[in-house]
Parts: sequence; structure tokens; C-alpha cells
Amino acid sequence: MQEHTALENPSLTTLGNPSLRVESFAALGTLGALTVGTALVGARASSSTQLWYRRLRKPAFQPPAWVFGPVWTVMYGLMTFSAWKVWNRPAGPRRSWALLLWGAQLGFNALWSPLFFGKHRQKAALVDLAALAVSLAAYTGVSSQVDRSAAWMMAPYLAWVGFAGALNEEIVRLNP
Repeated sequence: MQEHTALENPSLTTLGNPSLRVESFAALGTLGALTVGTALVGARASSSTQLWYRRLRKPAFQPPAWVFGPVWTVMYGLMTFSAWKVWNRPAGPRRSWALLLWGAQLGFNALWSPLFFGKHRQKAALVDLAALAVSLAAYTGVSSQVDRSAAWMMAPYLAWVGFAGALNEEIVRLNP
């Protein structure tokens, strides 16, 4: 049986040290709270604009409204757990850079709904989606150097942001 050291597998240290376990769960709570805050910003911005949104011309590939809740629940869960896995790795410049990029993508995510639904600025929201895609791709790249599974957790989110960009672009095109 191969013996693992704490440096090879930081979760061994976390499991063996109660104070690190507490810090780890506190980090998970903090990351979760930031993600839930982002989700609430999006929900608040989109809830009051249903009539405006229904009147927009939308592309044929627009999913039914019921799809968005389950999809975003999964995306937010994966992005939170991804950041938590990165946070649990040994401190260093790559980990710090990855967490900074994670925060940036979360900020761009939080900005999209107020731009699109709140201010009815579909073009500005499309620019925000491009910035979100860049920050998300950068996070995924850097986090892969810290924890590969954390990076893979972002793959569905990257795909969804690409789809959302196509959808947003078509709404811009159909509603000049």
C-alpha cells in the first residue's frame, strides 16, 4: 500500500486536523454564500421583467423557462465546489490567482441579469458574457494547475455560457 503525505494529498491534513476541517467548512460556507448571493441578484433582476422578456423575439433554440432553474442550480453547485477544492489545496500563487479569477467570473455572472433583465441592455449583457467567458476560461486553465477535478467541474458551466452567449446574441439580432 502506498503511503501518501499531506503535501501530496492536502485532504489528509484537513481530515486529521480539526482546526483545518473547521477552516475548510468555513471556506465552503463563504464560497457558497457568495454564489447564493450571485444567484439571488440574478433572480431578483429577472423576476420583475417577465412581461418585457415575453415580448422579445427569441430564437427557436430558446429552452423552455423551466430549464433554467435546474441548470443554474447544478452550475452554481459545481462552481462552488470547484472553488472549494482549489481553496483546499496548498497555498501559493497559482491557488491565489485561481481564486481571484473565480471571484471575477462570479462578478461577471452577477452583472449579467441586472444588465439584461434589469436595464434591458442586451448588447451590454452580451459584452458581459464575453468577459464572463474569458474569466471562466482563465479560471479553468489556472485551476487545472492546482486541482484538475476542480477545473473539470467548470466544463458544463463553460458550455452553458457559450450557449447563453449564442442565445443572447440572437436576441440582440432579433430585437434591434
